Amino acid sequence: MRRGGFPVHIFLALSLLFVPGIHLGARATPRGAQPASLTENQVLSHMDEVAQTVKTVSARLEYTTVTVLVNDRSTQNGQIFYRKGKRPEVLVKFTAPEPKEILFKKNRAEIYYPKINQIQEYDLERRRDVLQQFLLLGFGTESSKLEESYHIRYLGEQKLGGQVFPALELTPIQKDIAAQLSKVELWISPESWLPVQQQFFEPSGDYLIARYSNMKINRELGPSVFKIHPKPGAERMKMN
Repeated sequence: MRRGGFPVHIFLALSLLFVPGIHLGARATPRGAQPASLTENQVLSHMDEVAQTVKTVSARLEYTTVTVLVNDRSTQNGQIFYRKGKRPEVLVKFTAPEPKEILFKKNRAEIYYPKINQIQEYDLERRRDVLQQFLLLGFGTESSKLEESYHIRYLGEQKLGGQVFPALELTPIQKDIAAQLSKVELWISPESWLPVQQQFFEPSGDYLIARYSNMKINRELGPSVFKIHPKPGAERMKMN
């Protein structure tokens, strides 16, 4: 699926990191214990605390796309880096099965394919409103702003991998967003209040799953992290 020449799944890749539910000051639930029941207001309160605390995030990422009609699953593994600011910066760096880097910076996107040593450049200024809606999915967004663009439903405590996690469902209000993203479900660790899985549903029924591990918060991430460092002679192509 594409929107105005820019692959929608790349928008979704961007939104992977901008996810509510990280609470840095929460008391951990003892390992093996069941989390105390949470209300929707408590979960949204954690999101509001995030807006005041998170500056940078890095994590290992497992990113799976599922095409339902042909029962096809494709998984990529790599890392993701985020730096908060007036215009957040994001680098998604896939390493397997094939290397690829996706950089979002100042309403622009670059996708680097090392195998062919090519960088595709996208100007997202005209799609800024759509981009901002995806950015609302996370870090630095107060729940009141999120509720302006998404219907929020608390799903209660859901099982995932033999454990139980508080889960939220977000449904876009605006039609242009809903045409690309029908809903998002996310699971939050009751031990650390870090997201452990997100699932993005497209109107076609296809979906994407993001799983995090080894997440690090507020580590120093310098400007050089948010640059693509291609091999010599890389070709640059401006895309529509």
